[in-house]
Amino acid sequence: MAGPGDPPEGTPESTSGGGEDEYRSVVFDESFVRAARIQEYSAQERMADHAPAVRRRPPLRRGLSRQVLILVLLIAVAFGTALYMGVRSPYRESVLRGPVEPLRMTVVPLAPQGAVPGAADPGTLFAHSPAARFRIGAEGIPLPASRRTAHFSDSQVVTALTAAKDYIVHSSLYPEVLTGQQVRPVRALIDAEQLDQFDESFSHPAADGRHAPTGWLVRFDPARAQLADSGIRVQGTLQAAETDDSTLEVTADHTFVYALRPTGAAATAPASLFTVRRELHFRFDRDDLRTHQLQLIVAYVQAGPLSCAENTANHLRPLLAGETAQTGGPPGTDPYATGDATALCGTLSTSAQPKV
Repeated sequence: MAGPGDPPEGTPESTSGGGEDEYRSVVFDESFVRAARIQEYSAQERMADHAPAVRRRPPLRRGLSRQVLILVLLIAVAFGTALYMGVRSPYRESVLRGPVEPLRMTVVPLAPQGAVPGAADPGTLFAHSPAARFRIGAEGIPLPASRRTAHFSDSQVVTALTAAKDYIVHSSLYPEVLTGQQVRPVRALIDAEQLDQFDESFSHPAADGRHAPTGWLVRFDPARAQLADSGIRVQGTLQAAETDDSTLEVTADHTFVYALRPTGAAATAPASLFTVRRELHFRFDRDDLRTHQLQLIVAYVQAGPLSCAENTANHLRPLLAGETAQTGGPPGTDPYATGDATALCGTLSTSAQPKV
């Protein structure tokens, strides 16, 4: 008999006794209900026969819109950075580059006052000459302590000085250049806008102050003289200065002393010394600094012993041991004639010759 508090059908079976709730499989938890993408239509919407009871809710786009915003910001930052770097790039300055001046050159032969001294041992000649304390080769062209300028850094000044030194070494010390076999090592360092003048100087040499190969480099007539000693003596200076906010200039002043013998002569034949002083003015813009090239603006060369009657435009034809200069001085010059410039000639001091 049921108790007063029990239903007429009796007490339902207890779930604790191991029985299962028959509705357990159709009960949804709160997270499932929130994730459901359906929404019931209103009563007015359901009045239409063709309307379904529910409609699907569009998914939320909140996370996607945030990603799009971040992507747009990243693109804007990248574009701004690229624009800033383009404005600040030093390579843009090449657009403002002015015209490159042609090289102006002067080659002055120095005639000896007597016979050229000679000795079988080149070392003896060097030891008894003003070149006794000169350094050998590129060691005689030291770089000065670099100093930054108002518009150029230390590294840019060093780059200019190094390029100038490389040019001097290639054009004054390379055996293949000195003997006329090569010009490429020198040409490779010339600014592209001076290459036409450089090439014309070697294809059509002239003593016109513009197209003398001996203004660009040192080279001896291979039919006349050869090196008697590979240890060329060198002494001189390099100086760098800023001319404006886009230009550096390097001034070089070096004296080179070569020991020479007649071409084809035996090693026991007398040798003699030949001296070349080169004053060179180099110019560098920012493009030149980037490409390790240079503009050679001025070349003033004194060389001897030479005969004033010799044409020194294409090759230097040294007077060798025991030889004397031709008398009469340089050939006459017509000031009304066009073409070659007025010939210049100097006298080689006896103090510049070895005392042997």
